[in-house]
Amino acid sequence: MFTNVGVEILGLIIAAMPAYNEERSIARMVRGCKKHVDCVVVVDDGSSDQTAEIAASEGAHVVRHEQNRGYGAALQTCFETARSLGATEMVIIDSDGQHDPGEIPKLLAPLGRGADLVIGSRFCNGNGKDIPAYRKVGMKVLDIATYLVGGINVTDSQSGFRAYGRRAIDCIRIDDQGMSAGSEILLQAKDNRLKVEEVEIHCRYDVERGSTEHPVSHGVKVLLMLLQDMELRRPLFYFTLPGMALAAVGIGIGLELLRVFYHGGQLSYGLTLLMILLTLVGSFMAFTGIILHAIARLIDQSIKKIERPRRADAVRTDFWPERLSGVGKVVRDN
Repeated sequence: MFTNVGVEILGLIIAAMPAYNEERSIARMVRGCKKHVDCVVVVDDGSSDQTAEIAASEGAHVVRHEQNRGYGAALQTCFETARSLGATEMVIIDSDGQHDPGEIPKLLAPLGRGADLVIGSRFCNGNGKDIPAYRKVGMKVLDIATYLVGGINVTDSQSGFRAYGRRAIDCIRIDDQGMSAGSEILLQAKDNRLKVEEVEIHCRYDVERGSTEHPVSHGVKVLLMLLQDMELRRPLFYFTLPGMALAAVGIGIGLELLRVFYHGGQLSYGLTLLMILLTLVGSFMAFTGIILHAIARLIDQSIKKIERPRRADAVRTDFWPERLSGVGKVVRDN
């Protein structure tokens, strides 16, 4: 990479962590991350304690939300900050101590081999034996839902420990402000044809504050988001398949009524109406899914044609000292 003054410099590697009232663990996490990256970014999501001040005293670049805006909003700020600093690689890690900063090199290594997004998986290679059973079941459900919606086959779709290369940093734009942002990132990775890999990590569940949201509540919200997204991304699954099933049941009822009538029986008024309703609604849903699928493909092709020249013209000219001028200071993001 060359700057606008023609001096070749190394890429900037940062570690970014959303933080909300994590004054007990933030100093240890910042110190641990600094051993493996060039800059540590802490996004303080409206904490009422000394999280921001402690992080800044440890030399982190702190961006502070005036109010608590949620995990997704904090991730938004992580990506925006990475782009403003001109980072070439970024590691997202939880600030509560569940993840080990010493495993950061494991996530960065695949980026050097061409990966765009590396997921730290708690379930790779038979790992995850210490994870509570109810969490495993919930995570598996969300993994399957993520695959059905976006066609992304990973073992840990909800991992908060990930590494992103330059393409991923530039492409991913998060809209959701809640805990479902992790799944949204994977769907955008699929849309942008990013290369995704997984590496084995370990996660602690004995920390004092493991999560700000109950895992059941988190899982339900993510699942609902995925189902809503399926309406747009997989209309054949969302509309056509259920529609065909309803129409098939209606036709089946119709054939049974026809058999009864053929043998001299009387037609049931209720079953006849039900047969008509199921057949009409099912057929409408099936054709709606087919039409939406065709429209989605046309939109996807149009977006690709628009983005190709933009990506070809994108050139970074950030200079190292300017990018790191805010390290150790608190920046407020309203």
